[in-house]
Amino acid sequence: MSDSGSIISDTFSIVEEKIDVEAMISAAQRPDSGAINTFVGTTRVDESDGASVEYLEYEAYRPMADGKLSEIGAEIREKWDVRHVAITHRLGKVAPGEASVAIVVASPRRGPAFEASRYAIERIKEIVPIWKREVWSDGYVWVGSQVGTRGE
Repeated sequence: MSDSGSIISDTFSIVEEKIDVEAMISAAQRPDSGAINTFVGTTRVDESDGASVEYLEYEAYRPMADGKLSEIGAEIREKWDVRHVAITHRLGKVAPGEASVAIVVASPRRGPAFEASRYAIERIKEIVPIWKREVWSDGYVWVGSQVGTRGE
């Protein structure tokens, strides 16, 4: 649905350092877009049964994960009139308050920017082979797995 005359400046990356969200937003600023929507997923400190999250740790199957992020970008471009899509996901240890994923979408109108951002985070969770380990003060658990060692 993108305007065929627009310049595509999409970026998709998996990084091991802190995500520079401000640089992502700056790269999305364009004269043909009146909306830039930003989604940033951060590590939150949950407490349960006297234990708290100390950090998250992400791992990925890189050869496939890189391609899946680009695939999500292509899906977004087919569905909405967007001028810029950027997705960055973090690997390794992510402390509370730090970003683990950032999505920036620029579009002429706000509706497509919001919709595309929501779509991106849901698709990341569905198809990108990135796994999250929650490390608690009393153990850890792989999120989504049936087996963990928390409290065992």
